[in-house]
Amino acid sequence: MVGLSAWVASPWHPSITIGSFQRDLTYKLGLDLKGGTRLIYQAKIDTANGQDPAEALAGVRDVIERRVNSFGVSEPLIQTNKSGDEYRVIVELAGVQDPEEAKKLIGQTPLLDFRKEVTNNSEQSTDSIALPSFEQTGLSGKNLKRATVEFDQVTGTPQINLEFDSEGSELFAKITKENIGKRIAIYLDGIPISAPVVQSEITNGQAVISGGFALDEAKQLVRNLNSGALPVPIELIGQTVIGPSLGKTAISKSLLAGTVGLAAVMVWMIFYYRLPGIVASIALIIYAILFLAIIKLLPITLTLAGIAGLIMSIGMAVDANVLIFERFRENLKLGKTVPFAFKEGFTSAWSSINASNVSSLITGVVLYGFGTSIVRGFALTFAMGTIISMFTAITVSRGLLALVFTLQWTHKKWML
Repeated sequence: MVGLSAWVASPWHPSITIGSFQRDLTYKLGLDLKGGTRLIYQAKIDTANGQDPAEALAGVRDVIERRVNSFGVSEPLIQTNKSGDEYRVIVELAGVQDPEEAKKLIGQTPLLDFRKEVTNNSEQSTDSIALPSFEQTGLSGKNLKRATVEFDQVTGTPQINLEFDSEGSELFAKITKENIGKRIAIYLDGIPISAPVVQSEITNGQAVISGGFALDEAKQLVRNLNSGALPVPIELIGQTVIGPSLGKTAISKSLLAGTVGLAAVMVWMIFYYRLPGIVASIALIIYAILFLAIIKLLPITLTLAGIAGLIMSIGMAVDANVLIFERFRENLKLGKTVPFAFKEGFTSAWSSINASNVSSLITGVVLYGFGTSIVRGFALTFAMGTIISMFTAITVSRGLLALVFTLQWTHKKWML
């Protein structure tokens, strides 16, 4: 298992292909390490009409994430926040250096909504005929289940069939029932593209857009609608490009910090605990290999905060060995034999190891559940490192020492 993990973690890693499933086992780097583009959008939420900002922002975030993923840009980081009276959506795309390309990836996801005809008697035309206007009904793209391209049976022209979810179907039935003989306008990005007259109540939760589309145009619109119609309009208000050179510098410094930290811990363990310290150092190397392999296999996107969690978890990996070795030394001082001292030392240290690691895991879970994206990156790698450190302490360190202590020459005092 260790050999396979080392192969996966190495630069000469394999690629996984199972049927149509493929996985390139390269490290996934975040924006701060790989460079890329950050886009800041303002979400135009109509709170005056009772629109829920939290729900609207969550809808925008989900739509953008689906849309970016559909274009092959994986692991986008999408955050929402409030700045003053503005509601913002921040999109970070690692590896995308061209802001224009990034904006195209997000694209002009259509804003779809349905409006009912209202006669405004206060505005009259020159021939005293009331001018029709439309008001929003609450039925929008968020209620869309799927969109498909179909063809009109009479004209043969492409049209778009919309199917609503259960909530949308109930709302559409109510709207059509209350507006028989009136127009229901379908707006796309604020522009009316169809305004059919309601002949009867529609209870099947389906509507048709027949806007004189070309086939390619209809297919593109359907793809965009299925990727997600934005529940509220958004406007780009800022963009930043993070160069890959900054990411390379961050990676090199992080690798240096991790290597120095690992080496320093290993030197101290060997100096202070001698033979058990050598075994613990081997277990620590195995811990690092397993950690890196799991990061690739899951995969986990590495950020600077995530690397910090990895480096900090090295301390947790050593902590269990320190507790075992101290109990082992105490038993030797009491005159117990080496095998018995080691077995008894592990047993007595286990409760402390268990309590320490469980408390660390609880901290990691709380940080991940309530923290921001940066804090989550740290919490995830820290918690994962804690779990792997428990595994190496229980199996690797214990197993290697038990094997080593079967040799009589390892029982000499200068080795312990």
